[in-house]
Amino acid sequence: MKTGVIGLGQIGGGIAVCLARAGQLAGVYDVRKGASDALEGVPSVVASPAELARASDAIVIAVVTAQQTIDALSGDDGVLAGSRPGQSIILVATVSLDDLARIRALTDAKGVDLLDSGVVGGFHSAQNGLICLVGAGQDALDRARPAFDGFARYIVHLGGPGAGMSGKVVYNAIYATSLCAGREVTKMADAAGVDAAKLERVFQDSGDSVGGPLRFVAAPVDAAIDPAAAERREEMSRMLAKDLDAALNLAKAHDVALPMVEHTRRNVAFVLGLTPQETIP
Repeated sequence: MKTGVIGLGQIGGGIAVCLARAGQLAGVYDVRKGASDALEGVPSVVASPAELARASDAIVIAVVTAQQTIDALSGDDGVLAGSRPGQSIILVATVSLDDLARIRALTDAKGVDLLDSGVVGGFHSAQNGLICLVGAGQDALDRARPAFDGFARYIVHLGGPGAGMSGKVVYNAIYATSLCAGREVTKMADAAGVDAAKLERVFQDSGDSVGGPLRFVAAPVDAAIDPAAAERREEMSRMLAKDLDAALNLAKAHDVALPMVEHTRRNVAFVLGLTPQETIP
């Protein structure tokens, strides 16, 4: 399968390098004419997205915004002017679900497959490091899989159309709130004379045993069905409450406000999946 790439920023450029290395690159397009000059093995940009589409079995669109995606697809020089039914278009740009619906209306009208694929691991895109969160029907994914195999670390098929983009939006929200929590507790670390930067390595090295922020996303535990699991989480909730109380006491001693920690302390049972709802605020 020959795959073209539109948009040669960090992610698109890395994808193009991977595809070129695998012998699968059909060509590239970018509004910047010299965008491929520094990309190993990647040819010069073609004249238009339509020309690229005519030479490709699949197209990866790696621009930044929804409007850039629509511009790349539309018009006499757009992808859809050179596309054919059954062709695969893989959208790796993160857009809103409303914008995705607008984009899908264009591709559906031409009979091409649109696969929404949120990606994680952009810094390693040129080393086949992207994890692709894909929303598509199974048949569409099967047709496009050789393209993914040319550049992705692995694929997570989250569901039908829209599921990949929804998954990336959720992932981004988790990441952003984790950063916020990290910034908040860094104030406490600084006040207590702890080098928070050194703790970063501890989190990296302990992730495989401690687990990440989605460890307890399952439905609330039913003690009547699985009393042992419920008891384990009850014990964990007591330990977590104790640890959070210690953190709040340390913060109080240094006159540091920790609103996210306070909220978590009030909602330990919810965090661990023991109750279906959190306490607001």
